[in-house]
Amino acid sequence: MIGLRTKKHIFFDLDDTLWDYQHNSDKVLRELFAEYALNEKLRCGVKEFLEEYKRVNLLFWSLYGKGKLDKIALREQRFQETFKRFNYESKEDGDALTQTYLARAPKGRQLKQGCLETLSYLKRNYTLHIITNGFKEVQGIKIDSGGLRNFFDCIIVTEEHGFNKPDERIFRVAEQLTGAQTKDCVMIGDHLENDVYGAKNAGWDAIHLDNEGTAEFNGVCIRELPELKNWF
Repeated sequence: MIGLRTKKHIFFDLDDTLWDYQHNSDKVLRELFAEYALNEKLRCGVKEFLEEYKRVNLLFWSLYGKGKLDKIALREQRFQETFKRFNYESKEDGDALTQTYLARAPKGRQLKQGCLETLSYLKRNYTLHIITNGFKEVQGIKIDSGGLRNFFDCIIVTEEHGFNKPDERIFRVAEQLTGAQTKDCVMIGDHLENDVYGAKNAGWDAIHLDNEGTAEFNGVCIRELPELKNWF
């Protein structure tokens, strides 16, 4: 604990670490499922639709992170691919859902439990920053919708720098932008590969926010943000 308390710069991931991506996304997807009568078109329930979309979205983000899928394809093909898995095809519906989803989802206000109180506590003694792999035009909307911006000195959207987590280079960029030394940095995030192992490979300390309680990580692990008070 003493080692972490001597840190000066705390970097957070955004989606599903501070901003509750899963809750905000599911809320909009449920609305779209009803508005576009997808129960009739896909012949499934909303739960099945959400589960399949989540699988497709995770796959597409993984491909994007590896440089095998570009931003436009990721956005435009997620719903089309989900449709196909229910033996339904409609470019018109896919395009409409894409546009409506992108317009609504980033405006969600649900944060992870204890987010604001934890940030207020940490800001008294540490300099806080964000490193997010999301797209620049929507991540700022999420940050403002959740009332997060004033907590952070530096907000780094990886798309603007050409390197995504877990690439070591984005952590070096973060050090340059914040004037931080490697030994003074700790990363907190929900994604083991991108946030935790990426940071550790860059020489930083890292804390895993294990939202599901299922990950295996031989290091500091928390289930909810207020637990950070035990470490800082």
